[in-house]
Amino acid sequence: MYETLTYSGGTHKSEEMKELIEDLGGFVLQENILQMDLILNIAVPIDDVDKIQEKAKELLGKITAAPMAGTEIAIVSPTLARHHLPHAACDISEYLRRFGAKDNMVGLARGAGKGTAGITEYEKKLIEEHDLAIFALGSFKQCIIDKAFLFDDIDIPVIVTGSPEIDLDDLPGADAYVSGLGRIPRRLKRGENIRALRKLVNVVETILDEKRRYMANDPPLAPSIVLKNQIENQVPMVSDLISPTPVTSQLDGLRIKLDYDKHHEKIENVEINDKKLSDIAEIKKSFMYDYILVKLFSESSIV
Repeated sequence: MYETLTYSGGTHKSEEMKELIEDLGGFVLQENILQMDLILNIAVPIDDVDKIQEKAKELLGKITAAPMAGTEIAIVSPTLARHHLPHAACDISEYLRRFGAKDNMVGLARGAGKGTAGITEYEKKLIEEHDLAIFALGSFKQCIIDKAFLFDDIDIPVIVTGSPEIDLDDLPGADAYVSGLGRIPRRLKRGENIRALRKLVNVVETILDEKRRYMANDPPLAPSIVLKNQIENQVPMVSDLISPTPVTSQLDGLRIKLDYDKHHEKIENVEINDKKLSDIAEIKKSFMYDYILVKLFSESSIV
């Protein structure tokens, strides 16, 4: 079992931390360098967490829990227009990243007003490539209830956010509703906003934990974080990608930011546990920029 953590520290001697993680059999899930500051989302064996904490203290860094590391979350807004997207949705995105999540903003094509709001099959398929979706809606109760058709048949867990209090029974298809996060024309910095964001984090963590427990009954044939490491070692062009998190871990697979048509055969031939990746996973073209999407088979799917 692995514990997901975030290491924050300086770039000086950061290689010592990376080498320790590798020596312990752990993995770097995501690396961000901001001038002279380094942020690592990591997964290490539970029994070795104290060794990581000791090294962080030696390097004058900081270790925090990252319960969402290794997951990919879609934050969905009715449109990309300024009256829907900029503040609440972006602040939700930024706040979740503090807890290790890799999130993507998705703006629907027809959301300007409840009379014209809509979602296409393409948009649904794109959203369903993630581990969880957060639909960031507005400030009017009836408007939010009327837009339940946007997510009532999404096949992944869905959390809806908005300003008013709403009974979950009024939102078919939603797994949870978090109030206090409607259309706010400013940054979410006030006390009530921070409390709502913290509640959202708790709800996201609870739903992801439920999904992990469900998957544990019939787990993937290989952990996605192990697969990520093997792809980075066996496919050299991954290291040349300038996209953030070129190999993005999900609970049951990966998103690889290489063009499917050009590179899918290389990914299919990656070896893991003496098998080709194509033998233990479905490898298909993503609805996001024609990337490569890998979804691991579960143990029960192999006879």
